[in-house]
Amino acid sequence: MNAFAAIADETRRDIVKLVAKNGELTSTEISQNFQMSPPAISQHLKVLKEAKVLHMKKEAQKRIYSLDQTGMKELEDWMIEIRSLWIKRLDKLDRYVLKLKMERTNVKK
Repeated sequence: MNAFAAIADETRRDIVKLVAKNGELTSTEISQNFQMSPPAISQHLKVLKEAKVLHMKKEAQKRIYSLDQTGMKELEDWMIEIRSLWIKRLDKLDRYVLKLKMERTNVKK
């Protein structure tokens, strides 16, 4: 599963936001922020880990989650690409509007 499929779910997006805000959180700390069972949150964490959106390290019995740069970079690169395409389209629209204004100004003279 890729990062986009993983964050398609609202709960998983909320988990990512929570981890990003706090830096590192245990699975218990994460599950305390949701009104669903710890096993359900565990399944969401598993998906996010497999998609490389979250990184998990074990310390004794604790599983500690943080953002994984691999999945986050995949998301960031895609957003930068889309933003670039959008800006190019807006630039074309701006040039077109300016051209129309110039044509109207010339017609009125």
